[in-house]
Amino acid sequence: MKFWFSKGVWASRRARRVIQTLSREEIKKVAVIRHAALGDMVLTRAFLIEARKAFPNAEITLSIVSNYARGCPMDLVDRIHVVESSSKQQTLRQTIKRFKELGPQDLIFDLATSNKSIKICLLNKARLKIGFPYRALQARFIYDVATCRSDLNFEVCDMLNQLHIFGVKTPYPHVYAMPGRALTRARPYIVYFSGASTKLKCWPTQHFTELMRRISSEYPDCDHLMLEGIQDWEREYARDILEPLKGLKNTGSIAANDIEQTTALVKGAELVVSNDTGIRHLAIVSDTPTVGIFFGDPYRYWPRYRIHEVALPKVDGPPEVDDVAAMCVKTLSIERKD
Repeated sequence: MKFWFSKGVWASRRARRVIQTLSREEIKKVAVIRHAALGDMVLTRAFLIEARKAFPNAEITLSIVSNYARGCPMDLVDRIHVVESSSKQQTLRQTIKRFKELGPQDLIFDLATSNKSIKICLLNKARLKIGFPYRALQARFIYDVATCRSDLNFEVCDMLNQLHIFGVKTPYPHVYAMPGRALTRARPYIVYFSGASTKLKCWPTQHFTELMRRISSEYPDCDHLMLEGIQDWEREYARDILEPLKGLKNTGSIAANDIEQTTALVKGAELVVSNDTGIRHLAIVSDTPTVGIFFGDPYRYWPRYRIHEVALPKVDGPPEVDDVAAMCVKTLSIERKD
């Protein structure tokens, strides 16, 4: 093999020597470290699919954290390596032992660059260790090769750059092959989700109410369903949003209590309108059109496909209903390919 770059990527002298001794077919063990919650976890599917094609003879191990197992793509890997979410649950010796259980690898791809992932990299041998740290010092002390990472890029693109350095050609739009069947209902439907990991990421309830009022009027032949969250305050948000819409026959709520039900729901939807949260990422990997509502920088989680839009915040407040409604209409007008 050789490295397919000349600038913009850091590689140690050792890495430049080692790469000349490797071939893709001879790679037998590949570890991918991804310590992330549901949304980021499912996005990793694109990387794992391409890694399998790039290194066809390799056993692929995915390293995850115990409290972030939801959405873990077990169907795409040969082995799961689990580390505890909190060091309080075990002694230092036990923690180190668990980290070292990853074992020797030919290639380690660190798609996390967290405290835990860095320790795993340091405690396990590999012919090459590849990461995408934000800090230059981390690149030189921890990895053999470090690719660029930016909050201005869709993170899947930055992850795939770790394969591009080996001359791997990856498709765009990305392929996720998310398993599960789409939910079938009597009428087409649009899913709205008002929850998030924190209330600070939530669009005001009155904005969601007004949006659902407008879009349900614009698309009367669709059902407009507010997905109930799993936390009490998320369910309260949903009730507050729907209360003023009681007179509308095509609006209502729907529950999805596990990853399979949620995947089926978003797979069958005409559109998913959501705050910056894992539900939106689940829709992205299910090839369902999305409109994301952001209060911060959106580029890291915005795939530039035609079926995905994002509403950016105003300087002095959240995105406006007019903007989000226009994006919904625009996205729904795009002809989708089967």
